Amino acid sequence: MSVSSRLSPGQSDIPTNAAARANEVITCKAAVCWGLGEAMKVEEIQVEPPKSSEVRVKMLVVESVGENVTGLKEGDVVIPTYLGECGECENCRSPKTNVCLKHPVTFTGLMPDGTSRMSIRGQRLHHIFSCSTWTEYMVVNANYLVKIDPRIAPSDASFLSCGFSTGYGAAWKDAKVEKGSSVAVLGLGAVGLGVLQGARNQGAARIIGIDKNERRREVGEAFGMTDFINPNESNKSISELVNELTGGQGVDYSFECTGIPSLVNEALQATKVGKGMSMVLGIANVPTVDISLMALLSGKTLKGCFFGGIKVQSDIPVIVDKCINKASSLDIQLDELLTHEVQLEDMNKAFELLKQPDCVKESDVIYPPKKNWRHMGMVMEASKYASKSLTHMFVRGRCQQW
Repeated sequence: MSVSSRLSPGQSDIPTNAAARANEVITCKAAVCWGLGEAMKVEEIQVEPPKSSEVRVKMLVVESVGENVTGLKEGDVVIPTYLGECGECENCRSPKTNVCLKHPVTFTGLMPDGTSRMSIRGQRLHHIFSCSTWTEYMVVNANYLVKIDPRIAPSDASFLSCGFSTGYGAAWKDAKVEKGSSVAVLGLGAVGLGVLQGARNQGAARIIGIDKNERRREVGEAFGMTDFINPNESNKSISELVNELTGGQGVDYSFECTGIPSLVNEALQATKVGKGMSMVLGIANVPTVDISLMALLSGKTLKGCFFGGIKVQSDIPVIVDKCINKASSLDIQLDELLTHEVQLEDMNKAFELLKQPDCVKESDVIYPPKKNWRHMGMVMEASKYASKSLTHMFVRGRCQQW
């Protein structure tokens, strides 16, 4: 079921007494992970007011802003991101990367000043990357928020902070897939489906989707896939199957979207000799992978990227606009992505749903549906980011049906 309600332009979901609450500690519900492998637990936590350069968000609407925040105000609809874009550093000025040097990806689970705005029973809570979205309220450094058009459906907005945007951007911004080229996508979750859409919009002539879940065939076709490979139907390797399908040549571009270490080399081997490019998008749970040296020496390129190469302030509004328009096949249709919605209290049920073969993506509904913005939380794909030493507020994770 998809959420179809929207705010009218300029309409705010923030209560009229928001200004009075801006300096107050808010008690709200959130999903907390207390240890690696443990079930999520919905708890009442305390969320402090925003400090300088910070914003407190009530999914996904600005509730209050701290000092020195420009460009954002109460009532703005925003998307949290794990990358910033200052527009001034060497990387932000370069078309080759989106990794801002001033506001990079953070792994501390804390705010930039080394503290947290969340606590439970006096104990400090950590988040993942730059924010926590499985909570009714969160505090984010303003540099990791993107103001978006409030006309977008909340369900669509929830996919654009990671997942789909990563895949779409990888084909559009980073690989810059050329018109008439061939593409192979390993793993047709939200990231992989984003690659399909991006490759189609770039004009790729042949787009091969690869997944062990046969139900992804129909979904992949909706996003531009022209051919489908189910590795379970053959004893051959994925690279061999791709090469067979392409007359022994391989593809111009391959995208590894599963995070399975062995498939990184398979994706590379599936590309053309001399000019093929393979891009790693999936996050593995190991620090290193085995790569064929001969594949690299033969002129193939292996590349990775954060968030699909998307510059968050410059490019996310472009993607949002494509989601709103839906006027042609080149605009973005996300209806096929949302297969389940669950209430925050049913967080652990969501993890079970992820194991079902028909589950592409699910969204956590932070509030009971009231036909407004505040009942949409951020998306989830699984849970592999727990830490043994930190108490984390979960943001998002990954799960692939391989």
